[in-house]
Amino acid sequence: MGNIRKVWQPEIFYHITMRGNRMQNIFINKEDFMFFTHTLSQAHKIYSFTIIAYSLMNNHYHLLIRSPKAPLSDVLIFINQQYSKYFKLKYKYWDQLYESRYYTNMISEPKELLKISKYIHQNHLYIKSTILKSMANNQYSSYQFYINEKKQKPSYLDTNLLPTLIKKYPELRTENYNIYCEDIQIEEEKSYHRQYSST
Repeated sequence: MGNIRKVWQPEIFYHITMRGNRMQNIFINKEDFMFFTHTLSQAHKIYSFTIIAYSLMNNHYHLLIRSPKAPLSDVLIFINQQYSKYFKLKYKYWDQLYESRYYTNMISEPKELLKISKYIHQNHLYIKSTILKSMANNQYSSYQFYINEKKQKPSYLDTNLLPTLIKKYPELRTENYNIYCEDIQIEEEKSYHRQYSST
C-alpha cells in the first residue's frame, strides 16, 4: 500500500483489489453495498478519478481505476477509511476490517484493460456459492451499465472506453464488448481469479 504513491502514474489505469481481514465479509447487506458506492461518489467529487469497471463481492471488491489529478493512494485511503468507519459503527466492530494492504496492478496495455475488465465483470461467476446465474443479474457490478445504456450511471464511471477498444482487436473475434465479457472461458482465465476470489 505504501508503494503506490511512488509508482502512481496519472495516465495509467490500476486494478485494485481490497479484501476483508482474514477473508471476512465487508459487505453484509444491500445497505452496505449502497453506502460503498455512495462513498465512491463522495470521493469522486474530491479527487475526480475514473473507474471503467468495478465489482463488489461480499468479502472483497475490485476497481479498475485511473486517478489523473491526485495520488491513487489518497483516493483509496479516503474510500477505505470512510467505509471502515461506517462498518465499524453500524456493526459495533472493533477489529481491523481490511487486510493490511490492497492488491494493485498497473495496466498499461489496452488489451490488458479488456482482459482485466472482463475478469472483474465475471468475478461473481467464479464463486461456488453464488446464486447469480448471469452477469446481467449482478447489481453490484459496473456491467449493469454496459448492458443498459439508458440506466443512469454514477459520475465516476466511464462506459465509453472499453467498447471502443474492442474495435482495435479484430483477433478477439467478437461483435462488441458485452459479447466479449459474456464469453465464459474459465480454464483460460482462472489464473486471474485464483489470486482474488473466495470459494
